[in-house]
Amino acid sequence: MSLPGGPAIGARSRSARLPRAVVPPECAAASTRRIGRGAHATPTKVGIAVATLCAVEPRPSLAETQPALTRAGHAWRYALCLAISVAVWQSVAAIEWREQRLLFVAELVLGVCAYVLVHFRRRAPVPIALAIAAMSALSGVAAGPATLAAVSVATRRDPRQVIAVGAANLAAAQTYTSIAPFTDNDPVITTLVNIAVNAGMMGWGLYIGSRREIIWNLRTRAERAEREQELRVSQARTTERARIAREMHDVLAHRITQVSMQAGALAFRDDLDGDRLRDGLAQIQGQANDALHELRDVLGVLREDDPGTPTARPQPTYADIAALVDEARSLGLDVDFADDLDDTTPVPPATGRTVYRIVQEGITNVRKHAPGSAVAIRSSGDPRSGITVTLANPLAEGRRPTGAPGAGLGLVGLRERTELRGGRLDQRTEGSAFVLEAWLPWSA
Repeated sequence: MSLPGGPAIGARSRSARLPRAVVPPECAAASTRRIGRGAHATPTKVGIAVATLCAVEPRPSLAETQPALTRAGHAWRYALCLAISVAVWQSVAAIEWREQRLLFVAELVLGVCAYVLVHFRRRAPVPIALAIAAMSALSGVAAGPATLAAVSVATRRDPRQVIAVGAANLAAAQTYTSIAPFTDNDPVITTLVNIAVNAGMMGWGLYIGSRREIIWNLRTRAERAEREQELRVSQARTTERARIAREMHDVLAHRITQVSMQAGALAFRDDLDGDRLRDGLAQIQGQANDALHELRDVLGVLREDDPGTPTARPQPTYADIAALVDEARSLGLDVDFADDLDDTTPVPPATGRTVYRIVQEGITNVRKHAPGSAVAIRSSGDPRSGITVTLANPLAEGRRPTGAPGAGLGLVGLRERTELRGGRLDQRTEGSAFVLEAWLPWSA
């Protein structure tokens, strides 16, 4: 199994360092910056740095792939070693007891030492495996621990270690079969059997080591995919919250500012008769109802368990700006609106909605910060040059702002909305006038 542009999974490098990263073109750009070994951060249009991994993943360490040795794990391993020792020694044990009592005792002593020493095989795998292999040259009882130690070294999948330990065990097996009192001992058959057993033993260890690495890789990828999924969900939730916050500000700030201004005007007017007072209160009620309806439309996106049909009204487009201006004029604001946009091609809905929100926020700010001032709105552009919308009003010198509270986030939200559409927003002072200018590409 291999990865595109990388070595096969499980391939071992000759050193502990990562191989030299092959940096893709996007990582070699001048605007990228290195954030770690083999990783680069590339800025995007919206200012969010995207991390790119430009090197293959290193092999896991033995501590990450080797399972922890529990009491049950020790028990079944020692039981298997004991079975191998009995299978090797049982054919010569009786003969040694009768004819070579010293060899019998030596096999038992070396075997017990091998069983004790194999318990510490993970601390020094190769030295312990070689030492037990030497013991197994004189003791069939040590054959079980020698097998366990050799398989443990093979799971490390280091070719030099595997060859060294495999050769040592083969030599030990050949030595033992030549000195032990076997009844039928054909040298050719014995050699072939020893080669086959040792090759199978080391091959089994290599398989176990490869399987452990594959399982570790799969588990690591699953955990990484789960973390990435949680991150994507969190980012999507944050983005949606920001979008809802912008919509709520754009929708409610305009309506609530109108309600506040009209209520404030009625509070200062003590010369109104009953009919005019009722008309003013009716206008306030209408504005409040519109605010409630638009709030319900915005919050409707949060109803995940509502199986009914959507009740939200259509989102505003560029064509609705004229109605917005007429509404502002009907409430007493002096608005000079000039629409110089190319009318041969309709404005895309997303772009038109952004322009609408810019004009709406500009009108709201004039009411809040420069009440009684005139505002000039000019929109121009075509599909080739994009859309430029400009709002200008006199500075509020000597005018008292309305009592409508503000968080100061309106222009911040507009700038985010404009930049997300690939445009730009600029605010400046020209003489005694405050100017808000935005540019958007036609197809945002």
